[in-house]
Amino acid sequence: MSTSSKNKSYRSLLILLFIAVGLWLVFGTKNFRPLNQHAEPRAVTARGDLAEDEKNTIDIFRNTSPSVVYITSIALRRGVFSLNAVEIPQGTGSGIVWDTEGRIVTNYHVISDANRIQVTMSDHSAHKAVLVGAAPDKDLAVLQVSSPQHLLQPIPVGESDNLLVGQKVFAIGNPFGLDYTITSGIISALGREINAITGRTIRGVIQTDAAINPGNSGGPLLDSAGRLIGVNTAIYSPSGAYAGIGFAVPVAEINRVVPELIKHGKLIKPGIGASLADERVARRLGVEGILILDVEKGGPADRSGLRPTRQYRGEIIIGDIISEVNGDRVLSYDDLRTALEKHKVGETIDLTIIRDGQVLQVGVQLTAIN
Repeated sequence: MSTSSKNKSYRSLLILLFIAVGLWLVFGTKNFRPLNQHAEPRAVTARGDLAEDEKNTIDIFRNTSPSVVYITSIALRRGVFSLNAVEIPQGTGSGIVWDTEGRIVTNYHVISDANRIQVTMSDHSAHKAVLVGAAPDKDLAVLQVSSPQHLLQPIPVGESDNLLVGQKVFAIGNPFGLDYTITSGIISALGREINAITGRTIRGVIQTDAAINPGNSGGPLLDSAGRLIGVNTAIYSPSGAYAGIGFAVPVAEINRVVPELIKHGKLIKPGIGASLADERVARRLGVEGILILDVEKGGPADRSGLRPTRQYRGEIIIGDIISEVNGDRVLSYDDLRTALEKHKVGETIDLTIIRDGQVLQVGVQLTAIN
C-alpha cells in the first residue's frame, strides 16, 4: 500500500472515532447525574410504638439511675521529684443511695485503699464522702455524703430469696468511668461462691450474664420491676473485662449487713467464746471438723460444758470437735463462720460435737466477738 493510501485510512479512522465520541456525549450522558446534584431525603417510615420490654427498660433506667452514684477513690502518693504528697485518683466504682440521710452502699474493695473518697451524684455534682462502716469479709461498705436532699433518692429494695435462674436482670453503673450505663441479661446461676478481699468466702452469690465491667463494682443489680436484688461485686474474666460472667452479693445479705454497719461501724460477729484450731493443725492431728483449742472462762462454750484441747503428761488430749451447726455440716472455719452469721448475738444454736468418739448435741448461746 502506498503512503498516500495509508494516510487516507488513518484520516478515515480518526473521523469515525470523533463521530463516536460526539454521539456518546450527546446521547450517552443523559443517563448520568452530576455528583453534586441535590438528592431529596428518603421518606421516614413510621416505627410505631415501642415494644413493652423496651418501655420497661427505659422506665427502669429513668427511675433508678438517680439512685446510682459514681465513686472515685483517691490516694496520696509522693511526687517523683519531691517529697510532697499529691492526690492521685487510683480507682473508680459505683454506689447506691441507701436512704435520705445520705448513706451510700458500695463494695469495700472500691474504697479499701483510699485516703479520700469522692462521690458524684446524678446531677454530676461532686461531694466528699466519709466511711461509716465496712465489712471486708462481705465486700460491703457504707459511705456518708452531705448533698442536697433532692439528690438523695433511695433505691427500691427487692428480694433475693425467691430468685429464679433465667429471670431478666439489669445492671446500672459506671464501667470504665462511663457514667450511667445500663446493661441487661439474665440470672445465669444462683448460690455461687466468690472470695472477698480478705480471702473469706462469700456464699449465695448471684451469677449473671448482664455486662459488668471494671467500674460497675458497687452498682445495683435490678429485677424487671426495677428493685435492688444485688450489688455487683466481681467478674470472672481472664482479660479483666466483660466475659459473660458477673457476680452480685444478694440483697438479703446487704439488708442484713448494712444496718449493722450504720449502727456499729462494723459487722457484729456472733461467736461461741472459744478459740479454734487452724485447719492445717487439725488435719495433722487427724481431726475432721472444727477442733476447739480453748474456751473463754465464763463464756458460752464454757457454760455449755464444751471441752478444750489440752496436754496431759506430754500427751495432747483432743478437745470437742464441732461437726454441725443446727444440722448443717461444717468442715472448715469458713463453714463455721458462715453458719454462725446466719444468727444474731444472744440466740441459742445447737452444736453437734464429737467427744471421745461419741456424737453429742450441745446448745450454746451466741456472744459478740471482735
